[in-house]
Amino acid sequence: MKTLRGIILDVDGTLIDSNHAHADAWVRAFGEYGIVTTYEEVREKIGMGGDNLLPAVRGIEEDSDLGKRISRRRAEIFQIEYLPYLKPFKKTRQLIQFFQQEGLKIVVASSSSQEDLQGLLKMAHIDDLLPLRTSKDDVEASKPAPDLIHAALKKLQLPPGATVMLGDTPYDIIAAKRAGVETIALTCGGWSVKDLAGAVAIYRDPQELLSHLEKNGRPEINDESRPR
Repeated sequence: MKTLRGIILDVDGTLIDSNHAHADAWVRAFGEYGIVTTYEEVREKIGMGGDNLLPAVRGIEEDSDLGKRISRRRAEIFQIEYLPYLKPFKKTRQLIQFFQQEGLKIVVASSSSQEDLQGLLKMAHIDDLLPLRTSKDDVEASKPAPDLIHAALKKLQLPPGATVMLGDTPYDIIAAKRAGVETIALTCGGWSVKDLAGAVAIYRDPQELLSHLEKNGRPEINDESRPR
């Protein structure tokens, strides 16, 4: 066992209650281009970036003309009609401050675009706490590919075994595992405990995780994980 030195943070569904908004925005954007989808089929793909979601839902490549138009429209709908009304989960700011007080290095790794990510962090009043960030715009592929986690580790300047991912979707867990990083998962993003079975620990939300950490201190992690 080795003491944790760094945290890789997901944002949507982990720190901010936004997964439903992303799903709605995608469904509406698809619909405006004559593509019928359901909330349920899109919702289960939230956690992926558009580069993976578009092909998974309707076989559309993000860099195609149609993919670009749908993605742009989704961004407009999300940023104008949903983002101003989203809220962070309870104790999100305090959880990040706890990590800082413990001397942990923190980086954000989000499948959202840089523009969405900046807006989300600002809206949640946590942008001042999280200067280190990486988004889907920085990598070849979003989650569940490991690219974002590799980029986050590079920013932290830490090995995989000294870090842990905090996320809310199976895609966070898969991406982290592929980079040799274990995941602490939260169910507040809408995924069940069964869905998140690959995590080393599962909590309800930032508030419950913070309560656990305040009682037990900084967690230890297995330093024998390997990329796969």
